[in-house]
Amino acid sequence: MATPTAAAGSAEHLGINVEELITRFSALDYAVFGMLLALSLAIGVYFGLCKRHEMTDAAGYLLGGRNMGVLPAAMSLIASFMSAITLLGTPAEVYQYGTQYVVIGFSYLLVMPAAAYLYMPVFFDLQLISVYESIYMAIVVYAPSLALAQVTGVSVYLSVCLIFFVCIFYTALGGMKAVLWTDTIQMIIMFGAMLAIIIKGSLDVGGFGSVWHAADEGERLEFLNFDPSPGVRHTVWTLVVGGYFTWVTIYGVNQAQVQRYLCVPTKRKAAHAIWINLLGLLFLLIVCSYAGLVIYAKYRTCDPLTSGSVSTSDQLFPLFVMDTMGEIPGVPGLFVAGIFSGALSTVSSGINSLAAITLEDFIIPNRKEPLSHERQALITQVLAVVFGILGFVLVFVAEQLGDILQAALSLYGMVGGPLLGLFTLGMFFPWANYKGAMSGVFSGLFVIFWIGVGFQVEKAFGRIHIPKLPTSIDGCPRYNSTEEDVLGLGTTPVLGLTTTEEPELEHAAGPYYMSYMWYSTVASTVVVVVGMLVSLATGAQDPRRLDPRLIIPLGDKFKFLPQRWRNFLNFDVGINYESPKAEDMDSAFAHLPTTPSTFPLVEVVKRPAVSVDLNGDTDNGCKYTALLGEHGI
Repeated sequence: MATPTAAAGSAEHLGINVEELITRFSALDYAVFGMLLALSLAIGVYFGLCKRHEMTDAAGYLLGGRNMGVLPAAMSLIASFMSAITLLGTPAEVYQYGTQYVVIGFSYLLVMPAAAYLYMPVFFDLQLISVYESIYMAIVVYAPSLALAQVTGVSVYLSVCLIFFVCIFYTALGGMKAVLWTDTIQMIIMFGAMLAIIIKGSLDVGGFGSVWHAADEGERLEFLNFDPSPGVRHTVWTLVVGGYFTWVTIYGVNQAQVQRYLCVPTKRKAAHAIWINLLGLLFLLIVCSYAGLVIYAKYRTCDPLTSGSVSTSDQLFPLFVMDTMGEIPGVPGLFVAGIFSGALSTVSSGINSLAAITLEDFIIPNRKEPLSHERQALITQVLAVVFGILGFVLVFVAEQLGDILQAALSLYGMVGGPLLGLFTLGMFFPWANYKGAMSGVFSGLFVIFWIGVGFQVEKAFGRIHIPKLPTSIDGCPRYNSTEEDVLGLGTTPVLGLTTTEEPELEHAAGPYYMSYMWYSTVASTVVVVVGMLVSLATGAQDPRRLDPRLIIPLGDKFKFLPQRWRNFLNFDVGINYESPKAEDMDSAFAHLPTTPSTFPLVEVVKRPAVSVDLNGDTDNGCKYTALLGEHGI
């Protein structure tokens, strides 16, 4: 990467006059942006007041009554994790490192069948746990706040307050139905904003041919890097194999996504929502990646980062929008609305999911007396407010994490990887016991946090540098400026044109230099391997005594195999299983542990269980699984 070197005696600033761009954000742009916020608030008011009779219990509030349509569920699946991180981080990724990242789309093609036909059918009947939503909410809020500051000059923290206020309001008031419908509208805005921007931007630089030619000359076009080294940041292997484990963590075992599966009435409709979601994911990946090429074509001779026009790569896209379309009334407002849509949808999903987790796994199991439906709904609304405030506080942590795309995917791998390994151990390996599950999870967490935290420490001490593709400032116009930071974002004037190359340490040895895309793979593998070894050493679970609903029937998934092989792959699961009698239910619940089941399969999958429908509706599949086994029966 070309880095600036100071030349003594110069006090000039190179690049784009950002202060002038701020003045282009007109009253119409503020009106367009304000309409998005007003619409989100209105949806919350509508469902919170006009449809309040449909949210008289926790199920109605947290799962939308389990009668939502496929389209809003699919759009919400996209919106939950294709957030402002995607809209800002992906163009910046392609601008700095090239198009290799696009290959991650092939991992989506592997993840969705696994989610739709392996994980989702099992989880459709279970409640699951996810405790890492809050820090992710902080990352996705900090990103659009930077964008708004870039194009309007509005304080980053004022933007953060605005996002959390709107999200807390419509999520707490309107519940999951408000979340799904606002997600749908916000996704339409995101799609429209991205299409308008890349079409106009592409035409400004001469069309698709010019964009592609500039990317080729600038060494941005790369798709088939098969380097087997685990230290190379992005290759076909890291993005397809590592990407599979990263994204199946999200679509297979993440609370926010599975909660959306439970919002539709049947497994078939949930699978349809997953497949529709795939189309949206691929569309956004391609559009955002192409936006990175358009930005490079625009600034190939005057890099905004090197020239000091912006301080972080996440500000490149907002700068591009204001520089090329700032004079078109309404377009900057549409862009900011699109970015905020991504943040609002993700934060609302996180708030709703955390409220569900806390109610079902911390509050209800520890109550001596059952809560009324109305009381559950009220507690959930209060929890939504509390977690919204917690997410706001964690924004101050998120701003220290660096590039938002890598920060988010690293977080998925470090915390989601052990979670994926735990559920995979429970659903695919019927011999695993709770001792193996506990040992595996803690081993996986230790290993991956050792690697992930070690990477951050090595990077902080300057021992790790991620090489970026070359940039140029030969074409930068000079304009007079003081050394004042015009946006308050920490930009520093460049004092000369001399450039140097960063050392390439990507191939250095040691676990800290491993690509962040392998985090989930390593963590989940450690959980499964350690979990199975400990289970075998301490007395393996007898598969014949397990409830067959809790294990993925691999033999039934391969119907083309001979019956003998299919029986073998089913491992005789459940052939001696006896469901506990109804009269034993009260004593069964009395013997349950009071500690919240942070790692559910430690208890859920590994011992005989009886499922109790919380709401008396056996068709919708949302069940609370009471574990017996070692607790008195």
